[in-house]
Amino acid sequence: MKSAIILFPGTNREQDMRAALRQSSGVDPYLIFHRETEVPEVDLIVIPGGFAHGDYLRCGAMAARSPVMRDVVAKAKRGVPVLGVCNGFQVLTETGLLPGALMRNADLKFVCRNVDLRVESSQSLFTSGLSEGQVMNVPVAHHDGNYFADEATLDRLEGEGRVAFRYCAPDGAVDGRGNPNGSARNIAGIFNETKNVLGMMPHPEDSVEPIQGGTDGRGLFDGIVRALS
Repeated sequence: MKSAIILFPGTNREQDMRAALRQSSGVDPYLIFHRETEVPEVDLIVIPGGFAHGDYLRCGAMAARSPVMRDVVAKAKRGVPVLGVCNGFQVLTETGLLPGALMRNADLKFVCRNVDLRVESSQSLFTSGLSEGQVMNVPVAHHDGNYFADEATLDRLEGEGRVAFRYCAPDGAVDGRGNPNGSARNIAGIFNETKNVLGMMPHPEDSVEPIQGGTDGRGLFDGIVRALS
């Protein structure tokens, strides 16, 4: 499986993502700078975490208008899988590939800790290696991870099975105990209409080796590789 990771000034999780993809696929991803106008023909495009362009204006707003993103959006609309993690999720909402917005955390503080996620759907190339109802423990590290959308959009996401992950308690219960940022309906990740685009705030790439404190994120990457190989 060939993949490409998009880099912006301020990106800081590209090496974590690179290692996770290399571990599961055996192939080193391309690293593509934001000033490029084309992404190579790959099976997967990833927008990793960080603080693209210093998060000026709004998180992801400037990155979404970088030259390379025109090709990313075009390829996504043609069906190329695109994964956005943390800052990458913010960028995907700013491009319009995903609905809603990521606002400041409800307590207005940066949160950096492990959280529990419940897998809401295994019916996608991204989550085919996971089980519905499975609880994963992975890190978050963000200041603007509070997912917001109007009620009609939230209802549509729910009705179309486009909620990928929710913050939850360790036993899988979805309530306020596990929500680190105030996200509407405890949403931690969503798909686009055709499920070839996934945005999520938590960092599965930082939970793939025991030295990181856990390996719950490994199943996501292994599943992606199987689906795209």
